[in-house]
Amino acid sequence: MVGIMRSATPTRAPTRPVLPPLRIGRHVVQSPVVLAPMAGITNRAFRRLCREYGTAGLDAGGASGATSLYVSEMVTSRALVERTPETMRLISHDPDEHPRSVQLYSVDPVTAGLAARMLVTEDHADHIDLNFGCPVPKVTRKGGGAALPWKTDLFRGVVAAVVREAEPYAVPVTVKMRVGIDADHVTYLDAGRIAEAEGAAAVALHARTAAQAYSGEADWSAIARLKEAVTSVPVLGNGDIWSAEDALTMVERTGCDGVVVGRGCLGRPWLFTDLAAAFAGSSARVRPCLREVTATLRRHAAYLVDLYDGDELRGCRDIRKHIAWYLKGFPAGSTVRNRLALVDSLAALDALLATMDLDAPWPGDAAEGPRGRAGSPRVVALPEHWLRSRELDRVQRAQVAEAELSVSGG
Repeated sequence: MVGIMRSATPTRAPTRPVLPPLRIGRHVVQSPVVLAPMAGITNRAFRRLCREYGTAGLDAGGASGATSLYVSEMVTSRALVERTPETMRLISHDPDEHPRSVQLYSVDPVTAGLAARMLVTEDHADHIDLNFGCPVPKVTRKGGGAALPWKTDLFRGVVAAVVREAEPYAVPVTVKMRVGIDADHVTYLDAGRIAEAEGAAAVALHARTAAQAYSGEADWSAIARLKEAVTSVPVLGNGDIWSAEDALTMVERTGCDGVVVGRGCLGRPWLFTDLAAAFAGSSARVRPCLREVTATLRRHAAYLVDLYDGDELRGCRDIRKHIAWYLKGFPAGSTVRNRLALVDSLAALDALLATMDLDAPWPGDAAEGPRGRAGSPRVVALPEHWLRSRELDRVQRAQVAEAELSVSGG
């Protein structure tokens, strides 16, 4: 059971639902919210926590049905076909998790098709999301992630191969992408139309270029333009959603059919309570005190230990990166924070949390707003001569055929 504290002062007057349920192929998702895949974050443990809070939000809004869509960490098609142990862990789901959503990365249509075939024929997924938005240099320098849609035939080939394998099993395929490589090499409108034509069930746009990484502000007007260009499937908006009010504003400004939330939920899985309530027309918002926050942190740590088959050290090492996000804005001395960042057992975690002022109230603005690393604009690492043409040349075709061998999928 998830205990939540809702604000006494409404932030928005209750109304009818803001958006209808999100339809992704055969799946009807009551709250039009998607958890963005994040490496090292959106494993089965974190998704379980978010699902608990998302369900609470539906209750707050008086709605019922499936909660939001929670997508796994990215896995590479090569690693999946080779069944590496960590990749198999990454695609694991709780028995009650539905739809089971897996994000797939690929730069090769053949390997992408084989990975999709494995997912659907062996019943590992109910939904496949394709990653064309990653801005990390080790990905883009191989022609993958946000670099790939520049090569329109390659992009079309990957999407078509995965849709072809997934369609007979009624597993919808969605596409997540960025505005483009940089301001001079914009790809999202072409990519959106191609994805729609090749049978994608939805397209999601992180409204930044790869060159921006996570810096600056997302250009929500690009989401509005994509919504105008793609008319037969849902268009989802991503970028700078730090609160339920941000999500409502994005929908109002862009007309998008739903939102994708990434860094905004770091250290605050109850954001899914707020989002589900907001889209159901409720003004209820979660304002937890430190006792409730630390209880959530502790539950997250226990879920991580379970994910790693009872290995407390590994689970506690994983929770360390979440500590600062959970405690953002709360009074906690540097000594306690530093010791929490070195915690190596659940008992040690309990002892440290017990030393804090657990009755401290929600700190308001200090706990709100951006979280996670923003970074700074940069020149995107790309294969040699990548930008000369939107078609692959012979050398580049050989490069991308080998690319997945050097990009770890866990």
